[in-house]
Amino acid sequence: MHKPHPLPDVHSRLAELLDEYAIGLSALCLLHCLGTPILVTLLPLSAYLSDSHWIHQLLVLLAAPATLWVAHANPMPFFVIAGLSGLGLLLVAAFVEALAVYELPMTVTGALLLGSVHLWHRKTSIHERHRRKV
Repeated sequence: MHKPHPLPDVHSRLAELLDEYAIGLSALCLLHCLGTPILVTLLPLSAYLSDSHWIHQLLVLLAAPATLWVAHANPMPFFVIAGLSGLGLLLVAAFVEALAVYELPMTVTGALLLGSVHLWHRKTSIHERHRRKV
């Protein structure tokens, strides 16, 4: 017999907060990856600053805990596979130097995939919480 989680509202709210955190990081990642070329064109000095690879590594390391927690807490295989695929793309783009030529498409695809999964998870979590209250 399946036992309900002892604190469903706290658990749901934590999942929502982690999803919001991850969505914000995905948006920041996309803004950085897509906005930097425009900024470099407009302000040549920013070209020097945009070459900071540690920013990508920091963002993916900040995103990993929320993604892993949501993947662990969610029994739906689609969430797990899609979320870990997005995280995997971000990790490879940030840390595998041999694939640096593919960094931008891998990062954008990973961030879009990861952000979409967290948006979908957040939406279904909110729906499920409201359904339980009714």
